[in-house]
Amino acid sequence: MPVPWEALIPFGLLTAMFGAAGTLANVSMRAQNQGKPPRYSVDNWDTMMMDRDKLLTGHKRGQVANAVAPPEFAYKLSP
Repeated sequence: MPVPWEALIPFGLLTAMFGAAGTLANVSMRAQNQGKPPRYSVDNWDTMMMDRDKLLTGHKRGQVANAVAPPEFAYKLSP
């Protein structure tokens, strides 16, 4: 059975374009998350921790080793 060689060019183009799109989507998601993979199944606890991290560092994926929060932090959480 002969191989239809003319079909390999579109197949190669489609494979390359899907690979490029997937790679660019992955790079974009990681760039938005400071090089970390995206979060899945985020519950209420995770949302509260992301809000706390955003107040402390300015980014929802940022973390600090300093145990003392800045004075402005107490005012933003109080009702």
